[in-house]
Amino acid sequence: MSKSNNFNDENSNTSENPTFDSVLEQRLINRRRFLGMSLSGAAALGGMGLGLVGCSSGEILPPPVSPLPSTTPSGSPVPSPTPTPPVAVNPIMASLGFTAVGKSLLDKVVIPAGYSYQVIYALGDPLTASTPAYKNDGSDSDYENRAGDHHDGMEYFGLDAAGKPSSSGIERGLLAMNHEATTDETRSSFFLHANGGASTLPRPAAEVDKEVAIHGLSVVEVKATNNKWATVPSSAFNRRVTPLTEVEISGPARGSALLKTKYSTTGTKTRGTINNCGTGKTPWGTYLSGEENWSGYFFRVAADDTNRNNDKSVTSLKRYGRNAGSSSRHGWETGGAGDQYARWNISKIGSSADGSDDYRNEMNGQGYIIEMDAYDKTKPLKKRTALGRFAHESAAFGLPVAGKPLTVYLGDDSRNEYMYKFVSKALWVAADANPADRMATGDKYLNEGTLYVAKFNADGSGQWIELSMSNAAIAGFATYSFADLADICVNTRLAGDAVGATKMDRPEWGGVNPVTGEYYQTLTNNSNRRIDPASSSQLTPDSANPRYYEDNDGNKGKGNPNGHILRMKEGTAVGSFVWDVYLFGAEADADKATVNLSNLTDDQDFSSPDGLAFSQNTGICWIQTDDGAYTDVSNCMMLAAIAGKVGDGAAKTLSYTKADTSVMNVVTQVGAKPAADKLKRFLVGPKDCEITGLCETPDGKAIFINIQHPGEGTKMADVADPTKYTSQWPSNAGYGAGKRPRSATIVITKDDGGRIGS
Repeated sequence: MSKSNNFNDENSNTSENPTFDSVLEQRLINRRRFLGMSLSGAAALGGMGLGLVGCSSGEILPPPVSPLPSTTPSGSPVPSPTPTPPVAVNPIMASLGFTAVGKSLLDKVVIPAGYSYQVIYALGDPLTASTPAYKNDGSDSDYENRAGDHHDGMEYFGLDAAGKPSSSGIERGLLAMNHEATTDETRSSFFLHANGGASTLPRPAAEVDKEVAIHGLSVVEVKATNNKWATVPSSAFNRRVTPLTEVEISGPARGSALLKTKYSTTGTKTRGTINNCGTGKTPWGTYLSGEENWSGYFFRVAADDTNRNNDKSVTSLKRYGRNAGSSSRHGWETGGAGDQYARWNISKIGSSADGSDDYRNEMNGQGYIIEMDAYDKTKPLKKRTALGRFAHESAAFGLPVAGKPLTVYLGDDSRNEYMYKFVSKALWVAADANPADRMATGDKYLNEGTLYVAKFNADGSGQWIELSMSNAAIAGFATYSFADLADICVNTRLAGDAVGATKMDRPEWGGVNPVTGEYYQTLTNNSNRRIDPASSSQLTPDSANPRYYEDNDGNKGKGNPNGHILRMKEGTAVGSFVWDVYLFGAEADADKATVNLSNLTDDQDFSSPDGLAFSQNTGICWIQTDDGAYTDVSNCMMLAAIAGKVGDGAAKTLSYTKADTSVMNVVTQVGAKPAADKLKRFLVGPKDCEITGLCETPDGKAIFINIQHPGEGTKMADVADPTKYTSQWPSNAGYGAGKRPRSATIVITKDDGGRIGS
């Protein structure tokens, strides 16, 4: 998430949902609740592909139940014709074998000794054989056939030597990738334009067209030859999906009046996907992408509330951060009279009753999980509305069990928003792992089911609350009158308000530990935690979000500036769980009694956890940061972890003195403190970047990482002077033309050919 794209700071949740302080009797949790629940009693969960998840226990364990196939090392014995117990070829790692890297402020990628990396795919790189090489001077065009900007979440889809889909392909595959946003100071994506572009309105159409095109998704073939990876520009698999690509609406909201626009008068289609952040990989082999901070791209006139007669659509728009008079991030609505520009103005300007003659409902077509078949560009993309509409990050699947429904975990990445899960109506059929039609299989499992929102209790338990019209709290909600399930799927935040869901510290990426079956959720930070709240947007600490402190050195901040990682263990019923906090982000020298609750060392400390990816091959949990609180000490980073399970630590009480001198005690559950060989810093990125996105080859010997928006702190006025860029990466690493910084994908391998992290 770019610092310039500050829509994560949007806080439209003014509901009166409790935040624990009203119920905190602060009882120490009964530890038997955690330890006595058997694994068989938890939901059977696990990451698919490279799910964005937590980590294994510290024991040497066999591979997960459904790992990606891996190659057999040379010298392995030929299996006997008589039945013998299987040998674990790639056991989950018990400890981390590399030497931790130190914190860094250098404009370079820092990785451990014994490892190497290559830059393979950067902003503007050609996706066709006929597309010219990228000049990187602002003169380039044709971004519909080039890599987009702000590389974010991604997944690996293997290919065999003949170019057919293969879950065991380790030297040839596809990277499906999100292109979240673009670097801007005021409206213009200045590195894309020769002179920096126009920061005033109206915006030139040519500039708008470039900026729109660098958003969305891409698929690019990658191939290793003699241990060197490169993209394949001539590959027939390569493609771009932009905010102008036609996509289908699927699930309960398909055909709803809330989706009707001038473009789709039936409410069954929309154009494109935007601000895509986290990802997921389905059990049937498709790509899922979360639409995150999409609302800021739209414009409303100042009189729009009145023009809408202050109907319930106004309540919806305000809940999603678009007040009347809201300006848009880039001013794309001013690019011209064409329909491709008009769609960014969501004001009611037509005379129709249903919105079929304007774009008043256009924003309702954004904010979903969108599904794509990376292998087949002939299949249309589909927005899965049954999974709700909010600032989506990742979509983490539970481990498929034949005859059981599938579970997908989801987070809403804004301050004081909620955590969700979707449970499919259809029961899993093992043969669907290799279907004839992958997108039709998505219809089967993702169009019908039940959406739940999380409520955390002070005693360490929790409930998943059903979001449906059968819930009286929703059916009778005074703030917003829900009409049907489609209305709930479009206005999911309001449904969460209605049932009293717990407000969290920005739920980012999440996922499932395939060994323990537990779900991990990064909570990146929250500047609105206060001991004495002064407004409805400020919240007191609670058990699941327990810290308030002030960072008085370096980049000063208050609230929960460093974030934490929470994990959950499902109960025997679909609506129950228990939880603890796996890790608290903190500076190593911070007070261990109140801030550095995980006792992080100099080799382990971090701030603002964002991406979270789990290797099915090694059992390593990769934690990536998108930070502004610790960047006086280090650029953003990636850590490797091998963790335990819910309940491996202890309860802790934090005491806060309020302005009236009363004491507020908050009991939280703190996971076991990580040993030196269980949590280490693996990578530090260049200046002004975010580390994000991670996928791997099935043998665990190559990992792909995205370096997003290096140099984003550069001033637009300095675009013509490379000496004033805050970063010149990756050109200073020998990649590509020009010196303008570019988001890019790197691949990391171990020099001895071993698995990453060993």
